[in-house]
Amino acid sequence: MMHKKFNLTTQIIIGMVVGIGLGLVGGQQVAGIKIVGDLFLRLIQMAVIPLIFCAVIEAIGSLPMKQLGRLGLKTAAWFTVTTILAACIGLVAGWWFNPGHGLHLSLAGTNAKQLLAHQPSLQNTILGFFPTNIFEALAKGNTIQIIVFALFFGIALSKANQNQHYQTLLTGIRQINQLLIDLITLVMKLAPIGIGALMAWVTATNGAKVILPLSKFLILFGAGTLLFLFGLFAMITIRAHIPLRGILHGFSRIIIVAMTTTSSAASLSVEMADAEKRLGVHKQISELVLPLGMALNSNGLAMYLALACVTMSQFYGLAISPIIMIKIVALSIVACLGTVVVPGGGLVALAIIVPSIGLPLESIGLLAGIDWFSGIFRTVLNVVGDTTTAIMIAADEDQLDRQVYQTKA
Repeated sequence: MMHKKFNLTTQIIIGMVVGIGLGLVGGQQVAGIKIVGDLFLRLIQMAVIPLIFCAVIEAIGSLPMKQLGRLGLKTAAWFTVTTILAACIGLVAGWWFNPGHGLHLSLAGTNAKQLLAHQPSLQNTILGFFPTNIFEALAKGNTIQIIVFALFFGIALSKANQNQHYQTLLTGIRQINQLLIDLITLVMKLAPIGIGALMAWVTATNGAKVILPLSKFLILFGAGTLLFLFGLFAMITIRAHIPLRGILHGFSRIIIVAMTTTSSAASLSVEMADAEKRLGVHKQISELVLPLGMALNSNGLAMYLALACVTMSQFYGLAISPIIMIKIVALSIVACLGTVVVPGGGLVALAIIVPSIGLPLESIGLLAGIDWFSGIFRTVLNVVGDTTTAIMIAADEDQLDRQVYQTKA
């Protein structure tokens, strides 16, 4: 008799449901299972810093200098603007609608209040983005400083490697990055158990009231996704002078594949084909923007992280200052770098950003339980954001074939 093997997503959902049931039935008697979830989160977290460091260097260092020129600057500008807008939508939605209210988690044993209460000035916050000692930043796990260094190192490597003199170094970094991805893939096999244990602890401690904030979070994220998509389509309709009907037709397959695979990497081939054939983007533009966007740009993840941070702060009854809001937006942007193609990228990115603003790491367990549903919205925003950027750059460079829209208008 053949036994059906469930994929990891199904296993995580089963683990979440079993964990909630165990917590509701067992109550405080099963609260000790939290240690299993904590071990899983630590295993994820241990590979995050080297992964981000190597992934950013590889992504930037692999680009020829000519691609880091005019087109590279335009691409980076569009990526930055759309990602900031996405993060701000997530931040405002969380602040306005309070999805985390109704659930009160304990801060016992954490230093979150102190970290959130004693924040540096805006000037010192900006200066804090730049490291004085990269080894100190690595030792302390200062994510923003590490990414800033990696960006500059990647640019220097790209420039120095024009004649392939540093190809061995680039190959070594690429191999280390792949090994780290393999390590996280291995750790993610434990996700059903780890997430199930965390959900059991949360429900054992707080009861069934934990379900409502998670539902509110998903509804808000879905509404934010629709709002952002409307804004992107309106922008390219007006700025690139192309009909909305043609845009909807051109993006239809891309959105369907993104929703069903919940993977930016799995969507890339369809994204590139349709960008050229159905959306009129010249091959030169699509081959630069779309793979780079998959590795370095993530509108969906930025919105998710910003909304998640506000929601988690509300779980603990913590007020968020304007400085913390700026930090959340900045972290939501930089945490996207290199994590989009990693298995469980949303969970990995949360492991980067949550400790950085002083929130307890175990709070990730709540949103990890609904990560697959969140992944649908994240992936749609990611691939549509990348493709929209490609259309805008193609229009600016006069490399957009509008004939394909006329046939669908």
